[in-house]
Amino acid sequence: MTERPNITALIVAAGTGVRAGLDVPKQFQPLAGKAVLTHSVQALLTHQAVDAVWIVTGADQFDDCRAAIRPFAPRVRLVAGGATRRESVLNGLNAIASAGGCGKVLIHDAARPGLPHRVIDDLIAALATHEGAIPVLPVADSLSNSDGDVLGQAVSRDDLWRVQTPQAFRFAEIYKAHQHWDARREATDDARILQADGGRVAMVKGDACLDKLTYYEDFARMEALMTANWRTRTGMGFDVHRFEAGDTVHLCGVPIPHDQRLAGHSDADVALHALTDALLGAIADGDIGQHFPPSDPQWKGAASHRFVEFARDRILHRGGVIEHIDVTIICEAPKIGPHRDAMRHALANMLQLDLDCVSVKATTTEQLGFTGRREGIAAQAIATVRIGNNV
Repeated sequence: MTERPNITALIVAAGTGVRAGLDVPKQFQPLAGKAVLTHSVQALLTHQAVDAVWIVTGADQFDDCRAAIRPFAPRVRLVAGGATRRESVLNGLNAIASAGGCGKVLIHDAARPGLPHRVIDDLIAALATHEGAIPVLPVADSLSNSDGDVLGQAVSRDDLWRVQTPQAFRFAEIYKAHQHWDARREATDDARILQADGGRVAMVKGDACLDKLTYYEDFARMEALMTANWRTRTGMGFDVHRFEAGDTVHLCGVPIPHDQRLAGHSDADVALHALTDALLGAIADGDIGQHFPPSDPQWKGAASHRFVEFARDRILHRGGVIEHIDVTIICEAPKIGPHRDAMRHALANMLQLDLDCVSVKATTTEQLGFTGRREGIAAQAIATVRIGNNV
């Protein structure tokens, strides 16, 4: 029997983003190198206290959702939303309850992608003394009412707060409150639903990065805010494999008929091995031999795309974005040119990159050295990564 997770996150991502004027729903819009939704999933799953994530999304948006969260898919479950946000949240709570429930739940809007771990920490701590907790920021602008299009009376900012998400709750309390809520009414947020059922809601300090993406101009502002402290890093990889008897060579994930094959513990894809080291090097995370030692029998004959995808996910879990890769294959044979496009497409798929961010080149050593004598193949790779200062 699996242990019930203590803290589960529920992300509401069922909107259409009409007000943003975008071609796709805003939760799938690219932002700082990844989909808006991906930022929230990543922030929650990389927090040590969060055990699982559920996403409430449109019944027709499951495929887009899976594509956005692919590196995190094993720890994420999807549930169809309802006609309103309140109905969507209740659908999510019902699904969590059916799966065994949890101790605490964080209910978050996907349209608030800049989620700092500090806010999660403060919300969880507040649940020790309250049934619910919300992040808030003070109102800074002057406020006024109006008389048509004429300026009215000033409104005091005292005791006024901007409410953000995620909102944290003891699961049993918020689930009960949602079940008791009059379905004919709508609520501004889940904290009001808990409050109407007698629950006490604490306020903790929010964050400007949690401002909601509503209009088109919000995206440029959030992009600048999220990437202000990013740095560009470069990693380099190099690998060599000798030939042995065989009939196929694997390069960049593409099988190429040849009168020999490359020797190695895995499928000996020398290009992918060099690329794996380049990706790991960009985040100073060891090398391929450290993570996939040849002495470990589980990697015997393994497809090398698994190593590349592992390195990709290490970068994504640290909040990084792969900007560009450049792979050079050094050999006399087989000829690389006829397979270059297939290789680029294979690499773009592995790394979830646009094709123009993937370069594959080939060269020879003018018949000098072991590659010139056709004794094996060498490869080198360079990976360019953008990443925050917290790595």
